[in-house]
Amino acid sequence: MGKKKRAGLAALGAAVALLFGVTPAWGECLVSGSDYTVGAKAAVVMEAQTGTLLFAQEAHKKLPMASTTKIMTALLTLEQEGLDETFTVDPVAIQVEGSSMGLQEGDAVTLRALAGGMLTASGNDAAGAAAVRIDGSKEAFVQRMNRRAQELGMLETHFVTPSGLDAEEHYSTAYDMALLGRAALQNPVFAEMAGQKRLALTYGNPPYRRSLLNHNRLLSLYPDAIGIKTGFTKKAGRCLVSAAQRDGVTLIVVTLNCGDDWNTHMALYERYFPMVTVQELRPQGEIPLPVTGGEAPAVPLRATESPVLAQVQGQEGKIEGKIFAPNFWYAPILEGDIVGKIVYYKEGQPVGESPLAAAATVRAAALAEEPRKKGLFFWLKGR
Repeated sequence: MGKKKRAGLAALGAAVALLFGVTPAWGECLVSGSDYTVGAKAAVVMEAQTGTLLFAQEAHKKLPMASTTKIMTALLTLEQEGLDETFTVDPVAIQVEGSSMGLQEGDAVTLRALAGGMLTASGNDAAGAAAVRIDGSKEAFVQRMNRRAQELGMLETHFVTPSGLDAEEHYSTAYDMALLGRAALQNPVFAEMAGQKRLALTYGNPPYRRSLLNHNRLLSLYPDAIGIKTGFTKKAGRCLVSAAQRDGVTLIVVTLNCGDDWNTHMALYERYFPMVTVQELRPQGEIPLPVTGGEAPAVPLRATESPVLAQVQGQEGKIEGKIFAPNFWYAPILEGDIVGKIVYYKEGQPVGESPLAAAATVRAAALAEEPRKKGLFFWLKGR
């Protein structure tokens, strides 16, 4: 991003901070809702790698989340086998109100195309068609959605529809939606689709290639934005789960029922990106591995990768490395041989790891020729 544009965004963040009278308060989140608020019924900022909350405002308030529901529907769709198998959409499943990717009775599609239609045009028809294709009915698919929510720790979420259309007992929280966004970004196909301003998809009767515009305007407004999903109903208001990446740090912002979500998300990014730094994880000191039967008694090990850890200011914590490798190695061992791994922990939780490889070659020691034993013939001859 250009310096002028970055400076302009920084100025925006500073202006917002000045407007709201920001006062840091260290704790569960860096700034509590009482000291800094945004115009949303609920909002969070989460660091994606560790799940650390940087900002929380009514983070656990149960609210309708509209089409951000489709983050779960698209993720489950993209986890299926046969993503590119063509099939005919169920004519009943696509008869839904609201936003659409334009499916009609008799259209041939793939699950991959349906996921793309959900993440760009926010197709309610796509969500219904995928649900019926995967589990035979929307009701059965919703059960799958709720099971996955529990697995992800979304303990205050309950899905009723695959599309996010208003329904009784269809709700989530800003915190839970951040957890969902974090999990979805770990799926490379999802991340690629959700980050496209336009996505080319093929479907129809007969299928033909078309280009769908992503409803997420943040992809055009904010240079660091990488996704994820918009949502709106009259009951839920404007809902947005977004993600942005800068200098190796990924932040997720969620706002539920926020009338000015684009500007709010940009202001939150500009406020919290400077509070997160990236630390490269490396072993402290040498790691010798004893070698048996070699020309050297040990071989040094090196980490083949240098994972990074996002550290929040004031919450850096101590990083410890634990070696997982044999107590010794039989010679020979060649440089580059993988013999174990190092796992890095912060507060007892794994935050990164790297394979450990031999940093040198240790050949097997040559066996010395044993002296001949004096036998009976020697003693007879000598006497």
